[in-house]
Amino acid sequence: MASSSPPPAGIYVPVPTFFLPASSENYNPLTPLDLDAQAGHALHLARSGITGLVLVGSTGEAVHVTSSERVAQIKHVRAALTAGGFKNYPLIAGTATNGIEETVKLLNGSAAAGAGWGLVLAPGFFSGAASEEGIVEWYKGVADGSNIPVMIYHYPGVSNNVKLPPSIFRSLASHRNIVGGKLSHGDISVHAQIALDPQIDHKNFHLFTGLGQQLFPALQVGCSGAVDGLAAIFPKTVVYLYTLVTQTDPLDRETLERVRELQYRISRAEELIVRFGVVGIKEAVSRVLNFGEPDGGRLPLARGMGYGEWEKWSEEMTEMARIEMELQTS
Repeated sequence: MASSSPPPAGIYVPVPTFFLPASSENYNPLTPLDLDAQAGHALHLARSGITGLVLVGSTGEAVHVTSSERVAQIKHVRAALTAGGFKNYPLIAGTATNGIEETVKLLNGSAAAGAGWGLVLAPGFFSGAASEEGIVEWYKGVADGSNIPVMIYHYPGVSNNVKLPPSIFRSLASHRNIVGGKLSHGDISVHAQIALDPQIDHKNFHLFTGLGQQLFPALQVGCSGAVDGLAAIFPKTVVYLYTLVTQTDPLDRETLERVRELQYRISRAEELIVRFGVVGIKEAVSRVLNFGEPDGGRLPLARGMGYGEWEKWSEEMTEMARIEMELQTS
């Protein structure tokens, strides 16, 4: 079997899963999917220059979504993108399970629904006892059974603080069906040790940062782009920063100053997402882009950011909205 291809370099959005508001008359804690909002948001991102989407990942509340809902969401988004002129648009499906068999089942169901890659969260339930060898063999077992190429997802904050050192990425990068990774932590040295590792074939293994607030430095140490939550709200601005950095060689002083300004603004605004996570992303998407409900998460994520919190971010959001509008009209 030939090696699989990694997702193209660029900016990806870990999209939230949209739910309809709970009915006060016939209350059901399992609020239904809002597929119209899901499709509308996906098309907005594609038209704004976003390279691809991550569906039902951490931001997509993968742990709150049933298998049938996962399939319905991926199918609906794929159909909407195709109808909107974005045939074969890159879709990556997240998984957040600890068993090989269940993870493979989710990946293959996602593949049948239209996903092209799988973003596989590191198994963290037994993080204190799992050895490096055990984690490597776990990923190999998942990749061997998956019908789509697999990416390694390292997010200590949601996987019981399990650690994936660069040596794990080096070991797994040679697997024919493991084609990249996403690092959702702030250690830029680890990014560099993976993205610049001479023993990894970087044409067939793309590393992405999960934090837009370090996009510029991550690109400088060899990362292929970002899977960034702020881009769900201000896609053109994040794409513009990526484009300036990757398409200007060498960076002249004027461009470098613009890059630094954009990174500063993005980093400031990204603090909302660092603070509130998925509920912050969903509230911002609702307030700025009018997709979904500001408190549209599934229990226990039903409250949103909380009363008065959005107003505290007025300066950062207003400045980002100004930049986004300028890019739309330029």
